Amino acid sequence: MRDDDIVGTVLELEIGPVAHGGHCVARYEGQVVFVRHGLPGELVHARVTERTAKYLRADVVQVLTPSPHRIEPPCPYAGPGRCGGCDFQHANIVEQRRLKATVVSDTLRRIGGIERTVVMESPGDDGLGWRTRMRYAVGPDGRPAMRVHRSHELIQVDKCLIAHPDTPTVLDQRWPGTESVQAVVSSEGKTAVLTDTVSGGRVVETVRNRRFRVEADGFWQVHPAAATTLVDAVLAGLEPAEGETALDLYSGVGLFAAFLAQAGCPVLAIEGDKAAVKNARRNLHDLPGVTLEQGDVDRVLNRAVAQGLERVDLVVLDPPRTGAGKHVVRRIAGLSPRKVAYVACDPAALARDLKTFAELGYGVSSLRAFDLFGMTHHIECVAVLEPVTS
Repeated sequence: MRDDDIVGTVLELEIGPVAHGGHCVARYEGQVVFVRHGLPGELVHARVTERTAKYLRADVVQVLTPSPHRIEPPCPYAGPGRCGGCDFQHANIVEQRRLKATVVSDTLRRIGGIERTVVMESPGDDGLGWRTRMRYAVGPDGRPAMRVHRSHELIQVDKCLIAHPDTPTVLDQRWPGTESVQAVVSSEGKTAVLTDTVSGGRVVETVRNRRFRVEADGFWQVHPAAATTLVDAVLAGLEPAEGETALDLYSGVGLFAAFLAQAGCPVLAIEGDKAAVKNARRNLHDLPGVTLEQGDVDRVLNRAVAQGLERVDLVVLDPPRTGAGKHVVRRIAGLSPRKVAYVACDPAALARDLKTFAELGYGVSSLRAFDLFGMTHHIECVAVLEPVTS
């Protein structure tokens, strides 16, 4: 068989360990195969969907020997060649969380050289009905749809099972001339529907009885319990004391800065997104101890150091999926904080940055992982770092 003929071929594979990204690893004639819709230990038939120079991608089309953790997907649109929004609907929720914990542990060891057994915490849901921000593609008939995994192909759906029950029902509406539509429900029950031709709109979120204004199409955690869960984890890890100085890097609309300031800490908050900073100024107007700076985190932090910032007591950083990077990590370590709380949505980026912190004398004193995105491969972690004493 020529290499270019293998796409579309059905292979018999024994599924190996889970990997980050919503798939498991198998091998075919010595080549790595990333397999979706399978579980570790299963014997399956899988159709090859893509070939690269280093690996194959494949979707399970028949299970010959099922895992004891396999279930019938609750959503009729989940499965090979169908909606790509979920990765693990074919596994029970307990197994999903075990697999995600394994991914974090393996990634920390492989990339960061950190040995740690991770237990996945959850907000108590069953993996369904949690997503408060939904973006639908719009098909040629004007009806919202979802995309097939790694494809521009659309599949029309009547209902998304991971959408929050209060999310606006847009599936019965037509949106001619648009490419996408977003439905949002806030923690206060307010809703918004935005299309690609209509911008603007804000919602108000409430965390620990404090209100935060955020753009309806801006960044906010999509699980209704996520913001409170992460704030609680950060504060428990940092243990801020009144008078301690703090940095909030990638500060968004001021979520962590607000509660550090309420604990009595003067806070320098740095965020690149102009709209987020504008909302943060409103959200934090009653907290004079917070100084907001808009701009690239690395550049603003360098400028602050050049202007006399020599050390801080506490740092919280919640970088984008790519991580903070070596320059930012080195600058943080150079300020000799007592503790650092790192909020991460990508375990690989987290592991890389933790490795850099370790080279600079900071070790992981605690790490918590949260399953705030049921049925998907996404994970949120909070790592707390402290100077390593000899």
